Amino acid sequence: MEEMVVALDTMWLLLAAFLVFFMQAGFALLEAGATRSKNAVNILMKNLMDFCIGALTFWMIGWGFAYGASAGGFIGVDQFFLGYDAAEAGGVPILASWLFQVVFAGTAATIVSGAMAERTKFSSYLIVSALMAVLIYPVVVHWVWSGAGWLTAIGFTDFAGSTVVHSVGGWAALMGAIVLGARIGRFSKDGKSQPIPGHNVSLVGLGVFILWLGWFGFNPGSQLALSSQADANAVALVAVNTTLAAAAAAMATVILTWIRTGKPDAGLTLNSVVGGLVAITAACAFVTPVGAIIIGLVAGPLLVFSTSWLESLKIDDPVGAVPAHLVNGVWGTLALGLFAAIEGNTGTLGLFYGGGVALLIAQAIGVVAVAVWTVVLSGALFYALKATIGLRVSKEEEELGLDLGEHGMVAYPDFLPTPTPGMAPPAPPSGGVSRAPAK
Repeated sequence: MEEMVVALDTMWLLLAAFLVFFMQAGFALLEAGATRSKNAVNILMKNLMDFCIGALTFWMIGWGFAYGASAGGFIGVDQFFLGYDAAEAGGVPILASWLFQVVFAGTAATIVSGAMAERTKFSSYLIVSALMAVLIYPVVVHWVWSGAGWLTAIGFTDFAGSTVVHSVGGWAALMGAIVLGARIGRFSKDGKSQPIPGHNVSLVGLGVFILWLGWFGFNPGSQLALSSQADANAVALVAVNTTLAAAAAAMATVILTWIRTGKPDAGLTLNSVVGGLVAITAACAFVTPVGAIIIGLVAGPLLVFSTSWLESLKIDDPVGAVPAHLVNGVWGTLALGLFAAIEGNTGTLGLFYGGGVALLIAQAIGVVAVAVWTVVLSGALFYALKATIGLRVSKEEEELGLDLGEHGMVAYPDFLPTPTPGMAPPAPPSGGVSRAPAK
C-alpha cells in the first residue's frame, strides 16, 4: 500500500509536469502571433532554447540553490548535478520533483522573451535564460518553497507561484524592456503610441487555450500529491478556482473594453485570461470560489489599465508580459492576504476572513524582497550585456526581421523566400509580411 501511494503521487506529479511543459508551446504561439511574421522563427527558437538551457543549468546548479541544505534561509548549498539512485525509497523520487520544478523554471525564463521580442540579440537572450534558471529563480524558490527559506519563516505564502514564478519573470521582463528601449516605430517623435499589430491572432488564441490547459498542471499539480481524500479535495478546489478566476478576468475585460471603445477587445481579453490565471496562482488553494472570482474580476481591469500605463511611460512590451505576469503576479500575491479563507502554511487567514493584517504584511514583504532581488540582478545583467557583447540587434536587422538576421530563414517562405548563399537578403514585400513602420 505504501508503494502504491508513492506510485500514485509520482504519476500525479509527472503528469502535472508534462502539462506545465506544454505551456512552453502556449507561450511560443502567443508570442509568435502577437509579434510580426518576420520574427516568428526567432520567437520559436527563444522559447525552445530557454527551456533547453534552463533544463541543463537547473540540473547542474539551480536545483541545489533552490532545494539544497539551507545557508541561513537564503540559498541551498548542495544537491548539485543530480544523479540516479535505484535504491531511493521513502517517497516521490527526487528526479520527479526535479522535473516538476524545472518546467516552472522554464516558465519564469520564457516570460522574459515576450517583453524583449523583435529586437534582442539571440546570443544575449541565451545568457539571460541561463542566469534566470541557475540563480535568479532558484534563490527565490529557496526563500519560499524549500521549507527552510526566510520568507516562509515570516509567513509569506505562494501556493503555485504568482510571485515565485510569474513576478520573477515579470520583473526581469520589465528590466529587459526598459534597457532595450522600444522597437523602431513604436512611439512617434512626439511620444505618441503607434501600435504594431501582431501577425496572427489565431496563434495568440490557440496559445492562450494551451496555457489555460497547462495551468491545470501548474496549480493543481502544486498540491504535489493525489493519494488521499484530503489531496483530492484540495486538487478539486484548486482546479475550480483556477478556472473561475480566468473566466472572471476575461468577462471583466470584455465588459470594460466594450464600454471604453465600443468594441470588445480580443487582444486584451485573451491576455486577461493569462492575467487571471497568474493572479489566482498564489491563492488558489486558500480561497473559496467566490474569492477566486473576485480576484479574477480585479485582474482583468488591472491588466487593461496597466497596459495603458506602460504605454504612457514609453515602455514597449510587445506581448503584454509585464501586465499579465508582473502586475497580476503582485496582485494575486497580495490578494491572498485579503481573501484567504483556508489556513495556509502559517495557519493565518486573510484580512477579510478575520485573520488581521499579519498575512497581508508578510505578502507585501515578499513582493518587495523578490522585486529587489530580481530587478538588481536582471538589471545588472542587461546593462552588462549592453555594454559588452550588445543586447539589441542593429537597426537594419530589426527592420528586416530577426528571422533572417539571426537565423538565416523565415517562417513563411511563400511570402518571403529564404536567401541563398551569395545573394543579399531581399527586402520584405509590401503585402503578406508585416514590417517595422516607417519613421
